[in-house]
Amino acid sequence: MLFFSVIYNLLLILLSILLLPVILIALVLVPKFRAGIWQKLGFYNIKLDENKETIFFHAVSVGEVNAIEALVKKTRETFPQANIVLSTTTKTGQEIANKKLSKVVDQITYFPFDYFFSVNAFLNAVKPDKIIIAETEIWPDFVYLSKRRNIPVYIVNGRLSPHSYKGYKKFSFFFKPILSLYEGIFMQSEGDVERILDVGAPKEKTKFMGNLKFDIAPVLNNQEISDLANGLKLNGEKMIAAASTHKGEDEIVLASYSEIKKDYPNLKLLIAPRHPERYDAVEALLKESGFSYGRRSKNDTFENNDIIMLDTMGELMKMFSICHFAFIGGSFSTTGGHNPLEANIWGKPVLSGDCVFNFKDIYAYLTNTKAAKLSSSQNELTEDMKKLLTDANYYNEACIDSRKIFDENKGAVDFVINELK
Repeated sequence: MLFFSVIYNLLLILLSILLLPVILIALVLVPKFRAGIWQKLGFYNIKLDENKETIFFHAVSVGEVNAIEALVKKTRETFPQANIVLSTTTKTGQEIANKKLSKVVDQITYFPFDYFFSVNAFLNAVKPDKIIIAETEIWPDFVYLSKRRNIPVYIVNGRLSPHSYKGYKKFSFFFKPILSLYEGIFMQSEGDVERILDVGAPKEKTKFMGNLKFDIAPVLNNQEISDLANGLKLNGEKMIAAASTHKGEDEIVLASYSEIKKDYPNLKLLIAPRHPERYDAVEALLKESGFSYGRRSKNDTFENNDIIMLDTMGELMKMFSICHFAFIGGSFSTTGGHNPLEANIWGKPVLSGDCVFNFKDIYAYLTNTKAAKLSSSQNELTEDMKKLLTDANYYNEACIDSRKIFDENKGAVDFVINELK
């Protein structure tokens, strides 16, 4: 592996030099690329009690932070004397990590670039005793240099979609020796286990763990839910939450909403674009739609508005608590969908487009019940929305199924904790 690491680093550095003009332009023009740049290069100022065990978690961005939130909290309960460090790659991930876990962990930082010098600087600063990587984040130098220091590295909540599997399989000669370095590779589903084994993961280290996202819990009590609805001045009206929408999906949602409003004139819509840089473009669409609208960041409410755009960070999950049902975006595009469970946990049914390969196994659970329904077109989405609004028996069954799915699939957090013990 030493030879492999040397060649990998030489190629990585050479590629970085070749792309340096593009990188510099991106750093100047795109602020999010600058976030944590010095830490990522290896300039860490982390001070921990060196007499304590240190457990390090890495979660790339918002979705991964949300997924491991319960695991990090359970780790704090189980290992109260340990240092816990959490890293992210993205700026938005860092913001959510600070908002949700700053009082739970000892340090939140950025994950290093996969150069030998930045990884070594990180390991020297943190001195982790255990490393837990959320989902299938494979960084060759990071795991190799950790292994050289006898630090066990685990993949938890790992997933390998059929789409991604094809690419990994083509380069299995590259991934197989890297996967052998992990202490444990714990995958979300039996299908994920089969695919990662076929890529080259060692059978004795690869296990089915379930999905951490089934171990999430509601973050508001009944009074807080009522306060949220009152604060937005819903006044008892039904609201659709369109979450994590991508380019092209806002138009689909607005078209369906416009059609349904003919029969439900008081129906409200909350629309939450996936990426902050799209807020202004989505607002332009709202202006063109003719509906009255407001922005959450301006404390606008539904009192005099049909639509509110959720343009704040960290509030989406609690908004599901007051919706009638949710549309989950990334599913009418080639993105592959986003996590539907953050709506289901509140007992709310989910609608999505039919491109959900990122969460194929979760949707397989949900669509075997009434907890979720996949729509193949905008017209079908409209009809599916109408059914949830007009058929009270169907809607109530869908809500019951949404809650039941969690009772049947909990346990991933305890699995990981037992492995760490």
